[in-house]
Amino acid sequence: MASSGGSALVIGSLFSWLLDPAHWSGPDGILTRLLEHLWYSVLAMVIALAIALPLGLWIGHTGRMRWLVTATNAARAVPTLGLLFAFALWLGPALRGNLAFLLPSTVVLVLLAVPPLLAGTYAGVEAVDPAARDAARGVGMTGWQVLRQVELPCALPLVMSGVRTASLQVVATATIAALIGLGGLGRLLVDGIAFGDYPQAAAGALLVAVLAVLLEGLLALLQRRLVSPGLARTRRPVGGSRNDDDAAAVEANARLPVGQGGIPGGSS
Repeated sequence: MASSGGSALVIGSLFSWLLDPAHWSGPDGILTRLLEHLWYSVLAMVIALAIALPLGLWIGHTGRMRWLVTATNAARAVPTLGLLFAFALWLGPALRGNLAFLLPSTVVLVLLAVPPLLAGTYAGVEAVDPAARDAARGVGMTGWQVLRQVELPCALPLVMSGVRTASLQVVATATIAALIGLGGLGRLLVDGIAFGDYPQAAAGALLVAVLAVLLEGLLALLQRRLVSPGLARTRRPVGGSRNDDDAAAVEANARLPVGQGGIPGGSS
């Protein structure tokens, strides 16, 4: 009974903190921290997509430099927190202002996002039925047209699986950027623990979790809009669950060259 009462007290304190209007406004308010968190995440994802998407399409289309997919997967074994402090100590002294915190964090988040994006894109293109490629070339399509009109549409299910995985990892990991002085929702966690304000720390953790769930839902809807219904049915049975996305990720790893399976990601 005492444990139940203590839990109820903690939950009550959490929601009292969240429902206090004073905590939602100002430079340290929840809305400001949420916008900062989204900015860091979107910036890292845009840079990672600009790197991994064209590279994955090229590797899958040409079959060259497949070792690069394995190498980026191997990089995921490096602990993210250690990497963040290493870049902060290396780049921070040479930079001024907020850039001294933003650049190291962005570099680490990009490095975290590239492997699933690259693996998903490469695996999706590599998995295209060779007969479809041959038919496209048979009607006179150029290599670029085959990639754009045949391979990329067929690869979208695995490409989107990589995007969803990378996005969730970036949103969750952006929280630790507060440890080197950056803002975002992680600031609520770090400051809450530092000052003994545990409702604030719990609120920060809850807000990150809610943001991740909402992002997953939005990306799932986007995937339904982008992926052809025929491809969706072949990739996922009707009434499929998140386990099917996990299966897609396993399939992406399985598409790596023989003897070069992906290495699981390291922890933060």
